[in-house]
Amino acid sequence: MVVHDDCELKFLELKAKRTYHFIVFKIEEKHKQVIVEKLGEPTDRYEAFTSSLPADECRYAVYDFDFVTDENCQKSRIIFIAWSPDTSKVRSKMVYASSKDRFKRELNGIQVELQATDPTEMGLDVIRSRAT
Repeated sequence: MVVHDDCELKFLELKAKRTYHFIVFKIEEKHKQVIVEKLGEPTDRYEAFTSSLPADECRYAVYDFDFVTDENCQKSRIIFIAWSPDTSKVRSKMVYASSKDRFKRELNGIQVELQATDPTEMGLDVIRSRAT
Protein backbone atom coordinates (compact mmCIF):
# COMPACT_ATOMS: atom_id res chain seq x y z
CA MET A 1 0.00 0.00 0.00
CA VAL A 2 1.40 3.38 -1.05
CA VAL A 3 0.79 6.49 1.04
CA HIS A 4 0.16 9.59 -1.08
CA ASP A 5 2.57 12.45 -0.27
CA ASP A 6 -0.39 14.69 0.50
CA CYS A 7 -1.24 12.56 3.56
CA GLU A 8 2.02 13.33 5.31
CA LEU A 9 2.05 16.99 4.21
CA LYS A 10 -1.47 17.64 5.53
CA PHE A 11 -0.65 15.78 8.76
CA LEU A 12 2.41 18.00 9.29
CA GLU A 13 0.23 21.07 8.75
CA LEU A 14 -2.23 19.78 11.35
CA LYS A 15 0.57 19.00 13.81
CA ALA A 16 2.81 22.04 13.41
CA LYS A 17 0.58 24.83 12.15
CA ARG A 18 -2.80 23.58 13.40
CA THR A 19 -4.21 24.35 9.96
CA TYR A 20 -6.79 21.57 10.32
CA HIS A 21 -8.78 20.17 13.23
CA PHE A 22 -9.01 16.70 11.71
CA ILE A 23 -8.11 14.70 8.61
CA VAL A 24 -9.99 11.71 7.21
CA PHE A 25 -7.97 9.30 5.06
CA LYS A 26 -9.30 6.76 2.60
CA ILE A 27 -7.69 3.77 0.90
CA GLU A 28 -8.22 4.08 -2.82
CA GLU A 29 -8.22 0.38 -3.75
CA LYS A 30 -8.00 0.95 -7.50
CA HIS A 31 -4.58 2.64 -7.14
CA LYS A 32 -3.63 0.84 -3.91
CA GLN A 33 -2.88 4.06 -2.06
CA VAL A 34 -3.99 6.03 0.99
CA ILE A 35 -5.31 9.49 0.13
CA VAL A 36 -6.73 12.48 2.01
CA GLU A 37 -10.53 12.40 1.81
CA LYS A 38 -11.55 15.32 4.04
CA LEU A 39 -9.88 18.16 5.91
CA GLY A 40 -11.58 19.69 8.93
CA GLU A 41 -11.35 23.43 9.41
CA PRO A 42 -9.84 24.67 12.70
CA THR A 43 -13.29 25.91 13.72
CA ASP A 44 -15.03 22.57 13.04
CA ARG A 45 -16.46 20.87 16.11
CA TYR A 46 -16.18 17.20 17.03
CA GLU A 47 -19.62 16.50 15.53
CA ALA A 48 -18.36 17.63 12.11
CA PHE A 49 -15.53 15.13 12.45
CA THR A 50 -17.73 12.17 13.41
CA SER A 51 -20.27 12.95 10.70
CA SER A 52 -17.51 12.87 8.08
CA LEU A 53 -16.88 9.17 8.79
CA PRO A 54 -19.13 6.95 6.65
CA ALA A 55 -21.47 4.60 8.50
CA ASP A 56 -20.59 1.56 6.38
CA GLU A 57 -17.02 2.10 5.14
CA CYS A 58 -13.62 1.94 6.85
CA ARG A 59 -11.39 4.99 7.19
CA TYR A 60 -8.33 6.25 9.03
CA ALA A 61 -8.62 9.58 10.78
CA VAL A 62 -6.51 11.97 12.81
CA TYR A 63 -8.14 14.34 15.29
CA ASP A 64 -6.42 17.22 17.10
CA PHE A 65 -7.98 17.03 20.56
CA ASP A 66 -7.72 20.08 22.84
CA PHE A 67 -8.54 19.76 26.52
CA VAL A 68 -7.90 21.27 29.93
CA THR A 69 -6.26 19.10 32.60
CA ASP A 70 -7.36 18.85 36.24
CA GLU A 71 -4.53 21.29 37.00
CA ASN A 72 -6.17 23.79 34.60
CA CYS A 73 -3.48 23.47 31.90
CA GLN A 74 -4.39 23.70 28.21
CA LYS A 75 -3.17 20.55 26.39
CA SER A 76 -3.49 18.98 22.98
CA ARG A 77 -3.18 15.37 21.78
CA ILE A 78 -3.15 14.01 18.25
CA ILE A 79 -5.51 11.03 18.14
CA PHE A 80 -5.30 8.38 15.41
CA ILE A 81 -8.58 6.54 14.84
CA ALA A 82 -8.94 3.36 12.83
CA TRP A 83 -12.63 3.48 11.87
CA SER A 84 -13.95 0.04 10.94
CA PRO A 85 -17.74 -0.14 11.34
CA ASP A 86 -19.37 -3.56 11.74
CA THR A 87 -21.44 -2.89 8.59
CA SER A 88 -18.40 -2.42 6.32
CA LYS A 89 -17.32 -5.13 3.89
CA VAL A 90 -15.03 -7.86 5.25
CA ARG A 91 -12.46 -7.26 2.51
CA SER A 92 -12.34 -3.57 3.35
CA LYS A 93 -11.81 -4.33 7.05
CA MET A 94 -8.95 -6.67 6.17
CA VAL A 95 -7.25 -4.15 3.87
CA TYR A 96 -7.49 -1.35 6.45
CA ALA A 97 -6.31 -3.59 9.31
CA SER A 98 -3.31 -4.90 7.37
CA SER A 99 -2.26 -1.41 6.19
CA LYS A 100 -2.73 0.44 9.48
CA ASP A 101 0.73 0.07 11.01
CA ARG A 102 2.50 0.96 7.78
CA PHE A 103 0.32 4.07 7.38
CA LYS A 104 0.76 5.13 11.02
CA ARG A 105 4.56 5.04 10.63
CA GLU A 106 4.23 7.76 7.97
CA LEU A 107 2.46 10.05 10.45
CA ASN A 108 5.15 10.93 12.95
CA GLY A 109 3.64 12.48 16.07
CA ILE A 110 0.54 10.45 16.82
CA GLN A 111 0.07 10.33 20.60
CA VAL A 112 -3.04 8.17 21.09
CA GLU A 113 -4.56 5.40 18.98
CA LEU A 114 -8.17 4.24 19.00
CA GLN A 115 -9.89 1.41 17.16
CA ALA A 116 -13.60 2.08 16.67
CA THR A 117 -16.39 -0.01 15.18
CA ASP A 118 -19.24 2.31 16.17
CA PRO A 119 -19.50 5.96 17.31
CA THR A 120 -19.71 5.11 21.02
CA GLU A 121 -16.16 3.70 20.89
CA MET A 122 -14.79 7.09 19.89
CA GLY A 123 -17.00 9.47 21.83
CA LEU A 124 -15.47 12.56 23.41
CA ASP A 125 -15.54 10.89 26.83
CA VAL A 126 -13.49 7.95 25.48
CA ILE A 127 -11.01 10.27 23.76
CA ARG A 128 -10.69 12.42 26.89
CA SER A 129 -10.00 9.38 29.09
CA ARG A 130 -7.33 8.08 26.65
CA ALA A 131 -5.69 11.50 26.15
CA THR A 132 -5.14 12.35 29.81
